[in-house]
Amino acid sequence: MTEMFEDKKSSKIRNRRVHMANERTFLAWIRTSIGIMAFGFVVEKFALFVKQISYLLGKEVIPPPRGYSSFFGISLVALGALMGVLAFIRYKKVEKQIDKDTYQPSLILDILLTISVLAIGIFLVIYQNCQKTPSF
Repeated sequence: MTEMFEDKKSSKIRNRRVHMANERTFLAWIRTSIGIMAFGFVVEKFALFVKQISYLLGKEVIPPPRGYSSFFGISLVALGALMGVLAFIRYKKVEKQIDKDTYQPSLILDILLTISVLAIGIFLVIYQNCQKTPSF
């Protein structure tokens, strides 16, 4: 009788640890999505920053076209929000799988993040190579 009680107790403790690990993973995804949204906000406001610096320095600097940075920034904010929602869905799905002891890893969020980072890198390389470098 006591062995069965101890097995249930150790199972619950192990289960709590797995649930806490799942929660830490969820929070890491939330931090990542907030970082992507913050980066999107910075990108969207960058053209305004360049224009203000040019007025401050008294030089005529042609900022990048507002459409590109605005579109890219808003897209990053939307991507970050989407990743937050997907992280919550993944968290709840894994929580149910842990309780049923049927955990199956899912790569959807990992693939989305990898493709996003790759797309951001490619876009920034192309964007920087197409810009004229202002001389201060």
